[in-house]
Amino acid sequence: MSAGTVRILMAKLGEGYEAAITRLALAFREAGYEVIFADDQKPEAIVTSAIQEAVDHIGITVLPGAEAGDISKVIALLKKEDMEYVRVTAGGFLNESDIDSIKAAGVVEVFAKGTTITELIAWAKEHIRRID
Repeated sequence: MSAGTVRILMAKLGEGYEAAITRLALAFREAGYEVIFADDQKPEAIVTSAIQEAVDHIGITVLPGAEAGDISKVIALLKKEDMEYVRVTAGGFLNESDIDSIKAAGVVEVFAKGTTITELIAWAKEHIRRID
C-alpha cells in the first residue's frame, strides 16, 4: 500500500448478493483503492473493523433483511470512538422513507439501487480522500 492509497471498508447489512459485492470490491481495487471487506453484519463489528484497518471511508451495502437503524448505529459508534472523520455512504435496498433519517444521522451520500459501479467510482474519486 502506498502512503496515499485510500482505504475503504466495504460492509454489508442483510443477506445475499455476494457476487455483486465482490464485483464492486474488485472494481474499486482496479480503480486504485485499497478495499477491506467486512462480512460481519453487525454495526459493532463494522466499526471494530474500521478501527483495526484504519480506514478512510465506509461504504455500506444494505441488503434484504437489514434495518436502516443499523446504519445510524454505525455512525453513532464511530462518534463514540472519536472517529467521526470517517465518512459513511450507503446504498442498495433502502426504503425511500429511511433516506432522510440516515442522512440526518450522518451518512454523506445514499446511492439508489441500480447505481452503476462507474457512477460509484466517479463519486468516490471526487469525494473520498486519505485521512492522515
